[in-house]
Amino acid sequence: MKYLPHSDRDIREMLSVLNISSVDSLFDTIPEKYRLKKLLNIPSGLEERELDHLIKSISDSNTAKDFRIFLGGGVYNHYIPKIIDTLLLRQEFYTAYTPYQPEISQGTLQAIFEFQTMIASILGLDVANASMYDGSTASAEAVLMARRLSKSPKKVVLSSALHPEYREVIKTYLKHLGDEIAELPFDLKSGRTIYDERLIDGAYCVVIQYPNFFGVVEELDIFASRLKEKKIPLVSVTTEPLSLSLIKSPGSLGADIAVSEGQSFGVPMSAGGPTVGWFAAKKELVRNMPGRLVGETVDKNGERVFVLTLSTREQHIRREKATSNICTNSGLNALTNAIYMAYNGAEGLKRLSVENHSKAEMVKDRLRSKGVRFQFDGDTFNEFVITLKDAEGFFRKALSDKIIPGILLKRFYPELKDSILVTVTEQNTEEDIRRFADLI
Repeated sequence: MKYLPHSDRDIREMLSVLNISSVDSLFDTIPEKYRLKKLLNIPSGLEERELDHLIKSISDSNTAKDFRIFLGGGVYNHYIPKIIDTLLLRQEFYTAYTPYQPEISQGTLQAIFEFQTMIASILGLDVANASMYDGSTASAEAVLMARRLSKSPKKVVLSSALHPEYREVIKTYLKHLGDEIAELPFDLKSGRTIYDERLIDGAYCVVIQYPNFFGVVEELDIFASRLKEKKIPLVSVTTEPLSLSLIKSPGSLGADIAVSEGQSFGVPMSAGGPTVGWFAAKKELVRNMPGRLVGETVDKNGERVFVLTLSTREQHIRREKATSNICTNSGLNALTNAIYMAYNGAEGLKRLSVENHSKAEMVKDRLRSKGVRFQFDGDTFNEFVITLKDAEGFFRKALSDKIIPGILLKRFYPELKDSILVTVTEQNTEEDIRRFADLI
């Protein structure tokens, strides 16, 4: 079947209804000089066997599969248990879409409900929604939520140790709202965000990454207590959720809204996406939460059932009352997270987080013994910043030795031009660690 399977007769009938003489007339609004005058240079189709060979040849040219990876900064190289795909690719899950007639989609609703329950537990807050697109857009939606809660929203304050790309997404969301965007500096010794009362005064929220982009664990409780006095909401952002199995949750430290990237929990790196965002808040703020919320109740027979409790989008409520233009949750990736968390359990996640932290500390010890300087002395989870005399030269040498050593920070922070953000996960073997240390 052709991509557009219209017969000549179909086309004539449609043109007649539209009262135009040709298909080309549909494009009259496009200036002549911008119209394509010839067919695209696309090769003819292949039969299945030839196509299979072509795809394999392209795949074989990708040498990244042979690299030792110390890359993080928002997307992490974690092991994905085989059970994830075994369950995820079942037809009932894989073909399910967002529940537009929610109450007849009990399986989908239950999966979302279980996801929400686990996310609320990990983030340490009362209620979580049915997921967002990813960590960056969840961060921007958290800022918009705080903005709605303010009587006179004029300024938002971001930590400069918040993921640089997350900051860009937030700025894009706010671009035409006229808000002032201030940035708190980070301390060049500890790597933590500096509390600056002058910058914070008048803000409708403060956004802090925990652990931050440099891998340093921020002192959220200090920010929370000071902001509470000023009645300014604290938004916590996490890019490596596995850390929350080892350090205190954002909610327990006083965050009013907490968001996170969920990629670490069973979602492939996939060149950066698609991933899934987590979003949780205090119960009293729930009606300003974006997205949707699945709840549990009983039917007329007293049986446990699931319902779409809140769906604050313009397709369900009046447009001016909508809290988000997000049309769906990242359903399949949210389900991936739920399976991953259920499979590992709280103890399994903690063991995995301890392994990540221990291996990162092992790398730090080996580098320290070789005289490598660490940019910051604040506590870290599984990523940290090293400073070298020739960071770019080392980077090139590492790539030629099939090691991806991390992220050159000068791309985001000119003042850290000789620094590299290094990440260590359970995927890094002792041999990987030895090779990395020896290369330095």
